[in-house]
Amino acid sequence: MLSSDVTQLLRSWRDGNKQALDELLPLVYTELRGLAERALRHERPGHTLQSTALVHEAYLRLVQQDNAEWQNRAHFFAMAARMIRRILVDHARARHAAKRGSGMPKLALDEALGVAEKNDWEVLALDDALNRLAQMDEQQAQVVEMRFFAGLTVEETAEALGISTATVKRDWATAKAWLFREVSRAGGS
Repeated sequence: MLSSDVTQLLRSWRDGNKQALDELLPLVYTELRGLAERALRHERPGHTLQSTALVHEAYLRLVQQDNAEWQNRAHFFAMAARMIRRILVDHARARHAAKRGSGMPKLALDEALGVAEKNDWEVLALDDALNRLAQMDEQQAQVVEMRFFAGLTVEETAEALGISTATVKRDWATAKAWLFREVSRAGGS
């Protein structure tokens, strides 16, 4: 798929061409499915949300945005990463709400950021900390979203954000350290 094809379809759709949306899905579906599969690798085994459902939900949320100013293919996939995060967090909140009353053990961020087995509350704790990080440094929060929730590589994240790979690596390391401290604090209280 050519990046320019996706960018042109996004712009055409933004300008009101509904047929462009029909042409867009086949071009982006495989990549969206890859994002969903990578994001689900970080979830607990037996997660009830399947990658196909995650792709469809993310795509629906993306196309239902009013006045989306799609800049290019990279911007579209950056927003897809954000939608995937929101869907996973919404799913975890719904499951957690159903299980209210159970004690939440302390979260080790290394586990949350690197191990596939984690509980819904871990996603929620990470989401809360990530929201606080976004208030201080939006770019670092975006890097975490793309690397952790969407499973993008350093290079893919750099392309999506329009920054260097060195900046992505630095932001990723700084954000992980900050999130570790914040989530550890929250888990200890």
